[in-house]
Amino acid sequence: MTSPNPPERKAPPKGTPFAALGADPFGPLRTRGYLKLLALAALLGVVVSAGAYGFLQAVDQIQQALYDDLPKGLGFERPPAWWPLPLLVLSGVLVALTVQYLPGNGGHQPAEGLNTKGAPPSAEIPGILLAALAGLGFGAVIGPEAPLIALGGGVALYAVRRVQPHADATTQAVVAAAGSFAAISALLGSPLIGAFLLMETAVVAGPALGVTLMPGLLAAGIGSLVFTGLGSWTGVGAGQLVIPSLPATSRPDLAQFGWALVVGIAAAFVGTGIQRLALRLQPHVNRRRLLWTPLFGLATAGLAIAYAQGTGNDSAQVLFSGQSALPDLLRHATDYTGGALTLLVVCKGIAYCLCLAAFRGGPIFPALFIGAAGGIALSNLPGLPFVAAAAMGMGAMSVALLKLPMTSVLLATLLLGADGVTVIPLVIVTVVTCHVTASRLTPPPQPKPTAAAAAAAAAPAGP
Repeated sequence: MTSPNPPERKAPPKGTPFAALGADPFGPLRTRGYLKLLALAALLGVVVSAGAYGFLQAVDQIQQALYDDLPKGLGFERPPAWWPLPLLVLSGVLVALTVQYLPGNGGHQPAEGLNTKGAPPSAEIPGILLAALAGLGFGAVIGPEAPLIALGGGVALYAVRRVQPHADATTQAVVAAAGSFAAISALLGSPLIGAFLLMETAVVAGPALGVTLMPGLLAAGIGSLVFTGLGSWTGVGAGQLVIPSLPATSRPDLAQFGWALVVGIAAAFVGTGIQRLALRLQPHVNRRRLLWTPLFGLATAGLAIAYAQGTGNDSAQVLFSGQSALPDLLRHATDYTGGALTLLVVCKGIAYCLCLAAFRGGPIFPALFIGAAGGIALSNLPGLPFVAAAAMGMGAMSVALLKLPMTSVLLATLLLGADGVTVIPLVIVTVVTCHVTASRLTPPPQPKPTAAAAAAAAAPAGP
């Protein structure tokens, strides 16, 4: 028999910055501990942003060494068509071994969406790092955002536990979120996107949300100095999300709003299908990881080779996260035929599904790339300019996989610079349509049976 009153939440100990958070949402701002917390967040912002830069550079260097330097060193003028096969198989073996034998399961399983809740303990950081580098660097169709969120949060959590061993759980969680905030902002090139992402996944609301996210905002802002520099000190420079040199798009018309509904519904079916199939494959991979992860890597390489042989384009458009290939796809959209774009969506979509089930990483950038390619393919039809089509496709596929509508709108429009402002209404309609449709296509979670219900079901039937 359950108690009629739910258990009360334990308040943080008195004297901590968040001790009066429930009674006074702005209470932490008046405490000395909160000022110390902000100072720690600012320092961690620099450290985590530098670490995020190092992680992304390591991924780039591994990719260049394996797909450019190594073939030339072996005497090939360019990588042969079969080149991705051994690399993706080796990637699958390395990821499977890391997940199998190191603590932490190699990080969050990306088929389940983008995980932003809870930083990993320090013992799990090496496994998350190695699994991410082995997948991203060798060509798996997966994004870097989930490992960066986990690594940034894990490093920040480790730091606050060393600096303040007696910090309460709320303070530790806020500092860990600040580390994740700085890391994801370093990747996306803007603290604004990181703020939207964490707001949509936060478990608090109202004034308390701003109080708990402010250390993260400060960490991301100060951490950006690693890229932009300060005074006479020059930063390392950051790749911007904004894609230049795109043709100007006209103001939306009624036909384009009609297309927004079509793109939203179509992306809901495609995105939901990719994720649900990945979730169905995931248990099989978990049971026999050392078999299925290399096989899925082999299949991913085969899809990339099939696309390259069928279109004459580079197999790298199917491989990798798509973050580096997306600008070229948009700038040279007119060079692709509708058939080539359709084959690209099919091959990368299937490879994305397999990698979601078996590898470790994030879902954002492959979804953006697939959405952009699908939108450009549809722009061959009347009444749909390719810039608007690409923006709608990116926003729709992003929300289909992330389930974060505000973040998806911001991602799709920020990429396009001035054009993004023009197409915001279209992207909003597409994202909302896709989000609602995908929600209706996804079955609600089944409630777990209570102990009493399980005992009743196991009891023998009466005469």
